[in-house]
Amino acid sequence: MEGQKNDFGQGSVAGNIMAMAVPMTVAQILNVLYNIVDRMYIGHIPGESSLALTGVGLTFPIISMVTAFSNLYGMGGSPLCSIARGEGKLERAEEIMENSFWMLVGTGVILTVFFLAVQKPLLYAFGASDDTISYAVSYLTIYLLGNLFVMVGLGMNPFINAQGFGKVGMVTVGLGAVINLILDPVFIFGLNMGVQGAALATIFSQFCSAVWVLRFLTGKKAILHLHLRRPRMNWALCRQIVSLGTSSFVMNFTNSVVQIACNRQLQIYGGDLYVGVMTILNSIREVLVMPANGLTNGAQPVLSFNYGARKNGRVKQGIRFTTMICVLYTCMAWALTLLFPGFFIQIFNDEPGLLQAGVGAMHIYFFGFCFMALQFSGQAVFVGLGQAKYAVTFSLLRKVVIVVPLTFLLPLIPGVGLYGVFLAEPISNVLGGCACFFTMLAVIWNRKLREDT
Repeated sequence: MEGQKNDFGQGSVAGNIMAMAVPMTVAQILNVLYNIVDRMYIGHIPGESSLALTGVGLTFPIISMVTAFSNLYGMGGSPLCSIARGEGKLERAEEIMENSFWMLVGTGVILTVFFLAVQKPLLYAFGASDDTISYAVSYLTIYLLGNLFVMVGLGMNPFINAQGFGKVGMVTVGLGAVINLILDPVFIFGLNMGVQGAALATIFSQFCSAVWVLRFLTGKKAILHLHLRRPRMNWALCRQIVSLGTSSFVMNFTNSVVQIACNRQLQIYGGDLYVGVMTILNSIREVLVMPANGLTNGAQPVLSFNYGARKNGRVKQGIRFTTMICVLYTCMAWALTLLFPGFFIQIFNDEPGLLQAGVGAMHIYFFGFCFMALQFSGQAVFVGLGQAKYAVTFSLLRKVVIVVPLTFLLPLIPGVGLYGVFLAEPISNVLGGCACFFTMLAVIWNRKLREDT
């Protein structure tokens, strides 16, 4: 009976995807609120909003690295877990989940100690100035002390979704987001803690999410159960988890690399003001990509399960549906950034100078945003079907091969200057998105998948 629960091999493929995608999209939006809400409140601290917002923005590369390691094990283990469940191998699926958990815990401890030791020189290397370094260090120190909660909550939630409990996964994130939303104004303004209050609210809310995740996965309602006994590591299995999770890791890690490159270039060509603009644009982008990420993350367990069950016709249906919805959504999101740039920017900061600088940068940065749909769809298929090599390749291509070099080269062109930093992103969306999607069609659609007879 347990093996028949949440059977993605039955019923409408689109219905199965949406049943997972809707709560996962809500969860993605709530998840990004952890940092977005912090920035919204920080951007309105009287007398210090601009420098405080820029300082917190400088911590993004390190926070992205923490997220990268969470996804390395969570997004690496959960598709393997879904494939094993589709094959009816429940004991193997549980073993995958347990190995992922202990890798999360071990890595979390190591990252906390390492970044606490080197945070200040790293932040200066990332583009901090003497005016912004105190805000960055104040926020990051507290965040790192709760790093283990962040990694367990983010890394283990995909195993709830992989079992078909999308609504439970949504509650996991929603619980923390609501607590963070309540505590932020209390700590930042009520207790006059500033950026330290924002960080404290974030890690306390992540602690609550982590407790919720562990309680569910060790409880009776789960199909696959996490046994918190002495670690029994299967190193061959760990290598498979890391191999498949590397694409998600690379996507987040290369985000860090891109943020570092952008901040350094903007500090050279525009100073703290334009580093602040990039902080806001990254925040807006995080919000806008969440529905697309929610859809593709919701599609992954459905694709993985049917691929494991050898139902290739249903896999193709899932790919078609996911791509179509992604394209429609990203076109709409692009239109909104063109029509209402000032509205989005003022959510985070309403200083006239920052608003004036941000509108033009925003039009450039989000140009061709619809091509991101091709990247999202292609990556979801590669990861869902366990094609680690392709998933990693296209994660590296868009950010490391295209964005980073262009971030340094485009500002050198006469008449382009600092706007070249913002122009690198849309160019990578077009080139990287097309390369990823059309390779997926050639390799997966035309070779690996065959219609059921």
